[in-house]
Amino acid sequence: MDTETLSRMFRPESVAIIGASEKKGQVGYALMRNLIDGGFKGDIYPVNPNYAYVMDIPVKSSIKEIENPVDLMVVATPIGQVPEIIEACGQAGAAGAVVISAGAKEAGEQGRIIESRIKHAARQHGIRILGPNSIGIANTDISLNASFMSGSPEKGRIAFLSQSGAVCASVQDLAQKENLGFSHIISMGDMLDVDFSDMLDYLSTSRKVDSIIMYMETMTNIRKFMSAARAVSRIKPIICLKSGRTSVGARAAALHTGAMAGEDAVYDAAFDRAGILRVDTFEELFDYTRIFARQQQPKGKRLAVITNAGGPGVMAVDALAANGLEPAILAAQTIEALDTTLEKTWSRSNPVDVLADASSAQIARAVTVAAQAPEVDGILMIHSPMGLFDPADLARDLAGQITALPCPVITVWLGGPRMVKAQKILAEHGGLTYDTPEKAARAFAGMNRYHRNLEMLQQIPVRRDIRLKVHPEQVRTIINSYIEEGRPLLNEMDAKAVLGAYGIPVNRTQLAPTKEEAVQKAEEMGFPVVLKIDSPDIIHKSDAGGICLNLCSAQAVKDAFDRIMSHSSAAFPDAEILGVSVQSMVQSGCYELFAGARLDQQFGPVLEFGSGGAMTDIYQDTALALPPLNSMLAAQTINATKISKVMNGFRQFKAVDMTQAENLLIRLSRLVTDFSQITEVTINPVVVTNGHIIAVDARIRVAAPAVPAPEHLIISPYPAWQEQLLTTQESEQVLIRPVKPEDAAPIMTFFENLSPQTVYLRFFTPLKKLSNRMLLALTQIDYDREVALVAIFPPQSGERIIGTARIISTGNHKEGEFAIMLADSWQGKGIGAALLKSCLAFAKRYGLKRVYGTVLRENRQMLRLADKLGFKKTGMPHSGEVEIDIDIEHLDVYTL
Repeated sequence: MDTETLSRMFRPESVAIIGASEKKGQVGYALMRNLIDGGFKGDIYPVNPNYAYVMDIPVKSSIKEIENPVDLMVVATPIGQVPEIIEACGQAGAAGAVVISAGAKEAGEQGRIIESRIKHAARQHGIRILGPNSIGIANTDISLNASFMSGSPEKGRIAFLSQSGAVCASVQDLAQKENLGFSHIISMGDMLDVDFSDMLDYLSTSRKVDSIIMYMETMTNIRKFMSAARAVSRIKPIICLKSGRTSVGARAAALHTGAMAGEDAVYDAAFDRAGILRVDTFEELFDYTRIFARQQQPKGKRLAVITNAGGPGVMAVDALAANGLEPAILAAQTIEALDTTLEKTWSRSNPVDVLADASSAQIARAVTVAAQAPEVDGILMIHSPMGLFDPADLARDLAGQITALPCPVITVWLGGPRMVKAQKILAEHGGLTYDTPEKAARAFAGMNRYHRNLEMLQQIPVRRDIRLKVHPEQVRTIINSYIEEGRPLLNEMDAKAVLGAYGIPVNRTQLAPTKEEAVQKAEEMGFPVVLKIDSPDIIHKSDAGGICLNLCSAQAVKDAFDRIMSHSSAAFPDAEILGVSVQSMVQSGCYELFAGARLDQQFGPVLEFGSGGAMTDIYQDTALALPPLNSMLAAQTINATKISKVMNGFRQFKAVDMTQAENLLIRLSRLVTDFSQITEVTINPVVVTNGHIIAVDARIRVAAPAVPAPEHLIISPYPAWQEQLLTTQESEQVLIRPVKPEDAAPIMTFFENLSPQTVYLRFFTPLKKLSNRMLLALTQIDYDREVALVAIFPPQSGERIIGTARIISTGNHKEGEFAIMLADSWQGKGIGAALLKSCLAFAKRYGLKRVYGTVLRENRQMLRLADKLGFKKTGMPHSGEVEIDIDIEHLDVYTL
């Protein structure tokens, strides 16, 4: 998050090329040529002891000869020389170095040693490293092309990041053909230091960047990446092609970058959680580069298809269906408006078939009418070469209106040479063109998928999460005993005790130590009953009316059910399978679910939910999620499965109260969040009967943890350790705790009850309402980046907020800006001081060194509090504002 240093690196005023060359075909030559031809206006310092001049610029024999500080060093020498060069760069005061040299960790152990030496030298001097194995960087805003790509990119507002230099060069080459521009092209290389998360943080602050496209082979520091991506994707689209979907591809990616590749399905879950739109192919990657360069994004999934031929319109509808979309249903008013434009024989439905004899003007007018319809979110215009007019005429008509329409317009030009000119005309005017309906439909589906992801990120959760009652000490005792004894697998009774301690409903399983005792119990009970037997045998006894099975697998549960049913359930109304009534199973349409979690080497605990029972592996109906979860995220996970349709009620299956299923996942999430010792949890089956769910079989594996909880998570969980009870000066108890996403409604109520004066003192403007975006910023907290607290009275209610305070860290993660707001009736009771003291203490624990804020001179109460806590005050000339700041690095928070 050191964006200040990165800014010097990517917006340099001076650049040195270490290994500059006069020889064509050399990397050092291409770097110098691009830097000069690209029009860079800053100072250029070629460094090479073998030349006096390179391209008429005097050459320095070493870095030490450069008299002025250099912002960016580009290193193109053999990898073995790089550690000493980075040491010299650091001594010269450079902000960063792009290491072009290859042969680092991807080359084996010797390369890893060299990398270690490079990293050590860089850290000693605070210099940032991009690469090794990079082809360089380009920033078109300052005409910087410090790369050896072929030519310089045109100006644009898309930042392109790639681990592969070849992909960088290929995208740049294709972009020149398509007349597309970029704000940045960054070749990430091996990511020894600067990684994707650093670049996301840096690019998020740039007003020159509208969207970010990434080609990724591996991910480093996943928790840091998730934190950056979740913050950036709310304000700028992030599109990613992550290669290595197959096991063979993953191994190839590891060989290329020298890093491990995670399981691909988990990457999907991580990208979804971070709001990143993932694409599958290079074609799609470049396609989305075009889309975000040229098109506004749709606000929904309703597409109107306008075509001059029926067949291609049907193709488009089929392609939409293949991507999970349907054509928009046109309103009567829209049809009437089209009637005034088109011939009477047009289709009067969607697809809008304008017929083969429609003129260029009629088609263009139809596009305008449909685009302005409130029920339409996008237009797909398909043109076939009927020979009645030149397609270029239609392209000109469309080019003049596309950018002014309220929704995106995608065009398809079916044919060959006659269509080339039309496509070129539209491309020059920012239009998006394709040669088949299928490609166009896929593009719109992807645009809609991005919009849906953004909506999910910006969705405010309904406040229905309850404070979980869990018993971690009971679980800790069980788990620690197994680890101490070297037993990785909990027996079923202990596994169910662990689940029960976290409120997960489990059945009343009876465990028999031997098959003989199982038979005896079955005979005593006198009706069909299924028991767990601590024995490998599977037995069946019915002479006394009892049935016993060793339910060692989900298949055994199904076998038990089938055997009892073969005796007719009506004859045995009290029959049970592991505590669940067989009669209720029959009446409600019993079925099985699966829930579980496993510890991934890279991503930490990964939750799983889907169809259960013996067919789990065959149906492959499983959705993944990353903890921590709330109700909204749990519901999204459940709804991603096919079995969710059954859970909502289907034929003989009674609908399940979905809060039960959500709570199952939320509690499982909390369990694996609290205990990094848990490496696997399998709850299979979870039986659904009569609208209720119950876990009938459980397996838990444990091991000594690599890191303590919650450091094993890639998404920072709710920091319960920040909760505290405060007794006010009037002996009233107030709960101070971190902000939750579900606090949106209470915070809105809190704001609405503030006096205009209090609002003005906080926001410096007479704000009357919190916008949805502001509410999201106040409640969607990244606990790794921000300290945000609320004060609640009375503590038991959990809803009435009487104050808020926060400290937001800046890009360098060394400073933070604070803000505080208190209900009018609670001012002067010590709540504000307690909130700010807690924020300062937690910010210091996070490593911040300075906290500052801006206060209006008339806010005397805040200024008095600042004096009390030791803030320094600085009056701002010609302003009614005072800046206050405090050095918390050397602050004893216990004496505040």
